[in-house]
Amino acid sequence: MSKTDLKSQLAARFREVNGDHPMTDADDVYVSAQFVALEELCAVHGRDADEVRRLMLGQRLPLPGYLRSDGAEMVPGDLFALADDAGGVEALKAWFTGHWADPIAGKEEWDAYLSGQYVCLHSVTPAAIQRKDHLTSAISAAESEPDAGSARWCERLHALVDELDALEPAFTAYDRLRFAGPTSRDTCVDAVRARFPRPRPGATAVPGQA
Repeated sequence: MSKTDLKSQLAARFREVNGDHPMTDADDVYVSAQFVALEELCAVHGRDADEVRRLMLGQRLPLPGYLRSDGAEMVPGDLFALADDAGGVEALKAWFTGHWADPIAGKEEWDAYLSGQYVCLHSVTPAAIQRKDHLTSAISAAESEPDAGSARWCERLHALVDELDALEPAFTAYDRLRFAGPTSRDTCVDAVRARFPRPRPGATAVPGQA
């Protein structure tokens, strides 16, 4: 199969997963700053780009995170790191899913990983995925805590938000199209900080708390 055919197949698979949404100039700038073109990454690591495309199409490595407007398949700079940690591509699935005690949850996370849509993390590892899930759940549930609105509660909340902020990149407008709505940064970082500003020294209540 020719390089052109593999690129076309991979682009078609990407759009099947993400939908067919346009990339703006601003999207391209963001993606170029956060990700690496597949062929460039393969050149650095001495890998054959077509073989990597075959692994992606065969659901053994994740799809690109983005397709830039010029057609470049944009991938994280550590694309090969997990397979290396696992001892090779053949061992990656078992190694990855083994980080979840529940095999069903592990399989679901593996499928999500293969989709390439974990663009919500600077580094996509099982530990980072699990920590992000914990943080978003804790932030979402915070308003139901008995001391919600207190200064101590606000301090705990902002510690969670700050940790999530460090795990996640900024996202771009394209992400809100393919995910059909706000990102976790929108809902669990930006919105929370706007609604519950950090309390001033000596404050006892949180503005915005009903």
